[in-house]
Amino acid sequence: MHRPVRKTEREIGIDETSKLLASCPYGVLATVGNDGQPYGVPLSYVFHDKCIYFHCALEGHALDNIRSNSAVSFCVVGKTKTLPNQFSTEYESAVAFGVATEIFDDEKNEALLMILEKYSPAFINEGGKYIAGKFERTTVIKIDIKQLTGKARK
Repeated sequence: MHRPVRKTEREIGIDETSKLLASCPYGVLATVGNDGQPYGVPLSYVFHDKCIYFHCALEGHALDNIRSNSAVSFCVVGKTKTLPNQFSTEYESAVAFGVATEIFDDEKNEALLMILEKYSPAFINEGGKYIAGKFERTTVIKIDIKQLTGKARK
């Protein structure tokens, strides 16, 4: 499906890659428009059961792209440290490739609650009310991951 990791000595296992994806606060979604123009946008998300979920408005650039081409990639970067004297960097990163689709009803609500638990765990009750008030004006996208790769230099 996709190219293998070029520097195989830096490839990390699926468990470590999944933990990295679950722990990072933000990631970058990459889509492609009808005109072939790539578009990357940083966003908050949650990783659960081999899927990535994020919320957005009812319309926008990323949604237009997803609706015309559901193939996406999503990447996160964990801990980094520049090594100036070695002209290099210590890093950890994960890249997911998958198919993005809009979700609805109970699945949408569950995804929004997972996002709430990740970013506002001390405000679950208030957040639940907030979600209920914005539910109809919110789009939730699920990325079904087809391939997940990770790399690190430590």
